[in-house]
Amino acid sequence: MNRRCHCSALLLLLLAVPRFEAVAQPGDRSRETDQAVVRALQFLASEQQGSGAWRANNRDAPSVTSLAIMAFLAVGHTPGDGPYGARIENGIRWVLDHQDDTGLFRHVAGSGPMYTHGICTLMLAEVSGMVRGDLALRVRQGLERAVRLILVAQAVPKGPRHLGGWRYQPGANDSDLSVTGWQLLALRAAKDIGCDVPAEAIELAVAYVRQCATPQGGFGYQPGHGTSPTRAGTGILCLEICGEHHADETMRAAEYLLRQPLRPNDSFFYYGVYYCTVGMFQVGDRHWETTRTQMANLLLPMQLPDGSWPNQGRESAYGRVYATAMSVLALAVEYRYLPIYQR
Repeated sequence: MNRRCHCSALLLLLLAVPRFEAVAQPGDRSRETDQAVVRALQFLASEQQGSGAWRANNRDAPSVTSLAIMAFLAVGHTPGDGPYGARIENGIRWVLDHQDDTGLFRHVAGSGPMYTHGICTLMLAEVSGMVRGDLALRVRQGLERAVRLILVAQAVPKGPRHLGGWRYQPGANDSDLSVTGWQLLALRAAKDIGCDVPAEAIELAVAYVRQCATPQGGFGYQPGHGTSPTRAGTGILCLEICGEHHADETMRAAEYLLRQPLRPNDSFFYYGVYYCTVGMFQVGDRHWETTRTQMANLLLPMQLPDGSWPNQGRESAYGRVYATAMSVLALAVEYRYLPIYQR
C-alpha cells in the first residue's frame, strides 16, 4: 500500500471511530483508546515550539521531537498533509538542523548521545518516502549519514560480552540492551527502505540481544544481569522486528511479562510502556490480547485532562511530551501506520 494513501487521519481526529470493532470483546476499550489518542495529539500540537522542536523539561530535544513526530505518524498523520502536516514537517526540519558533520544528532544532558541518535535515525527512516521535494532529499541524506555512524559505532572493537551492541557514546567499547534497542530498530527500519545496512550488522546485534536473555525468562541490561518488564519488552521487540519470530528467548520473555506485567512504579515506566506493548503486539495471539487489555487499563486512567501523561519516576527529567509520545506509540500500535511495527 502507498504510505501516503492511508485512510483519512482527519476522520479519526473528528470522530474517534473504534478501529477494530469486528474483534472487540466485552470490556474492550477501543473507543476510549481512540479518544485518548486524539486528546494526546492535541496536547502534543500545543507543546510544539515555533522552531519546530518539542522540549524535554524546557530544553529543545531532538529525541523528544522525533518521538512526538512518530506519535503523529502512528495515528496516520503524514508530513505536509492534514491538520498536523505542517507541524510534522517543521519538526523533521528542526531535527535535521541538529545533526552534526559526523552524522550524530545533538542530545540534551541526562542521556548518552546514542539514545538520541537511535531515536532520530528511526524517525527519519519512518518518514522517508512520506516527504516530498527538498525535504525528501534532506531526509535521505541525513538518514544515510546517521546509519553510517551507527555502523561505525557497532564496529568499535569490543570483547565477546559486548560484541554487536552499542553503548552511550559512539566510541564506546561496551554495550547495553537499552541503547542497542534503538540502534537496532533504526537499522531495521533503514534496511526496509533500501539503505545500505549489511545483513551482518543486524545478525551481530541480534546475537548480542540473545546474549542478554536470562534463564528465568526476560532480558538483562547486559549479559548476566537480571530482567525487568521494561528489559523483557526491549528484547522481545528487538528479536521480533528482526525476523526472529517466536524465538525461544522471545517466548520465555513473553511468558515472563504475562506473569509480571509492567506497573506504574517500575523503573523507566514509559520506556517499558512502549517496548512491552509494541513487542507483545509483534508476538501476537494470547500474549497480545492480554497485554492490549492490561495497557489500556493501565494508561487510560493515568491520562491528564489536557491530554498528556504525567512525569514520574526516573523519567521525570524528560517531561510530559516524552511521556505522552511514548503512550501514544503504545496505544496506537494496532493502527499499523508505522511501517517498522507492521507484522
